[in-house]
Amino acid sequence: MKKNILMIYPEYPATYWSLKHTLKIVNKKTLMPPLGLLTVAAMLPLDYEIKLVDINVSKLKKEDILHADLIFVSAMIVQKESFNDVVALCNALNKPVLAGGPYPSASFESITGVDYFIIGEAENLITQFIHDYENGNPSRIYRSEIKPDIKNTPVPRYDLINVKDYGSILIQSSRGCPYNCEFCDISVLFGSKPRQKTIDQFIMELNAIYDAGFSGLINIVDDNFIGNKKLCLQLLMAIRQWQISKSFPFTFLASTSIDLAAETEILDLMAECAFTQIFIGLETPDENTLISISKKQNVKYNILESVKIIQSKGLEVLAGFIIGFDTDTEDIFNRQIKFIQESGIAVAMVGLMLVLPGTRLYKRLEKENRILHETCGCNTHMLDLNFIPSMEKEIIIQGYLKVLGTIYSPEKYFERCLTLLSRTPDRAFKKRGIRRNDVQSFIRSFFIQGFSGYGYLYIRFLIKSLMINPGNFPLAVILSVNGHHFFKITREMLKMTKLESSSVDYSDSEIVEKYELQSDNQAI
Repeated sequence: MKKNILMIYPEYPATYWSLKHTLKIVNKKTLMPPLGLLTVAAMLPLDYEIKLVDINVSKLKKEDILHADLIFVSAMIVQKESFNDVVALCNALNKPVLAGGPYPSASFESITGVDYFIIGEAENLITQFIHDYENGNPSRIYRSEIKPDIKNTPVPRYDLINVKDYGSILIQSSRGCPYNCEFCDISVLFGSKPRQKTIDQFIMELNAIYDAGFSGLINIVDDNFIGNKKLCLQLLMAIRQWQISKSFPFTFLASTSIDLAAETEILDLMAECAFTQIFIGLETPDENTLISISKKQNVKYNILESVKIIQSKGLEVLAGFIIGFDTDTEDIFNRQIKFIQESGIAVAMVGLMLVLPGTRLYKRLEKENRILHETCGCNTHMLDLNFIPSMEKEIIIQGYLKVLGTIYSPEKYFERCLTLLSRTPDRAFKKRGIRRNDVQSFIRSFFIQGFSGYGYLYIRFLIKSLMINPGNFPLAVILSVNGHHFFKITREMLKMTKLESSSVDYSDSEIVEKYELQSDNQAI
């Protein structure tokens, strides 16, 4: 029975994670496509007509909604404001809405306006929903306690998007994480035993992305890429062969745990495959805190040395840090700054603690009557906590702003970048070469950043990077372009919160003075 399906991906707000200002320099519309919707689209009957509107790329038109028989919407918690707007518009036009993804799955009991919910992973549920929908008796909620075998998951419908609109394309080889950190919802959502796709599946998906005309960064969105190390090695060997056969069209980013540093064979294969970035949740330099949140895997290793080992293989380490743990003391802000600077981690995603539904942390704080409200999902911009912290809230907020204002001052940021470049060989760029888009991005970067308020620091950084390792100059350009986003968004935050009049002492890093030097005419 033919149906017209409209899939809508809500707007992603401007945050540290969005890289909004970076994307303008590299001529991309948004950072990444909605992999969940693309995957669900591949599960629908072949005679269904499917259109996908990513609001981050193009405007949602009323005509598209009116043409559809059914609307599919997926969202993360951070997108809930746009999600609610989309649902309200569909309600006004009398179109039924099916919702799924992280936000609807966690908050379906409080969401209004949605007719049907897919709770959790769709593979075991979407076929039953379609059967019921076509027979006129769909249920409101579909969920399953059984985790699906993702070896049966089809290749996502990358043909539904223009891949060239995106800064990276998402792909997945596994779901689940063997660790169970107190604050994290991954093991709750996807289980603690990693489930793998086959190598053939993964290669088919690489081919689909390649055939769609994309070249550039592939973000492998596994919860922990090395969750099953034996299978990870086998997959990397296949990726290496594929990359060689296609003349290295892609570079790769993956999320792993810190024990990657002890896996020399995996690290070497990653470098040979043109992996350029690794994201690791480091959270805090405080060992007692790591133990208290059950992140014991980080305690087993010397974190700074582990980061250096990974960087020495040609992989840039991106890392997540959290402020607001129960065990944090008032020296944590300076300790985080010191650790981040020494690590050479240029992209340090520092956020306030969010207590997510379903986590062990949520259950503990709920028992202690410390949950205040549902989280907004944005732990970098919404300067609020959804729980009662151990430390005074205002001290946490102001200390958090101090960390951001320091590490994303141009001087401190470029200092970390030089540390990274001094440790990192130029393997990846030797494999993929310099491409036209790289040159165009550098030209735009030079005219935008070179004539900005921090232009002197930018030029000095590029010159020093050439002196350290000329082969890594493309990486230096990427780092400087990313820095443009971090500088602008930090400056916006500091102005928004009127940090200049804060009673907190920021004299160590002269945050306000540094940002006041930046010109207001940075239009991009």
